[in-house]
Amino acid sequence: MSTEAQRADDIPLPGGDFRLLITRLSFQGLLSLGLLENPVTRTKQKNLPSAKMILDDLVLLHEKTLGNLDDEEEAHLDKVISDLRHAYEKAV
Repeated sequence: MSTEAQRADDIPLPGGDFRLLITRLSFQGLLSLGLLENPVTRTKQKNLPSAKMILDDLVLLHEKTLGNLDDEEEAHLDKVISDLRHAYEKAV
């Protein structure tokens, strides 16, 4: 066991997981809607055009993957789109 502290850039980043991809995009949407604090700036800032772009991208991804997702992936994507759409409509 090493006594050296592990640095963040020493840990491999996960990739290739559809649900994780959707979750990362949803966090970007929530940041753009000003609903989450930006961890870098420690502020909440609205950027509605960015939020709309992310929502549109998720809808496009849903359309392009139709019939190719398992039930859990489909449900996760549907929920994220629904939640972001509701939050976006409330913000505008």
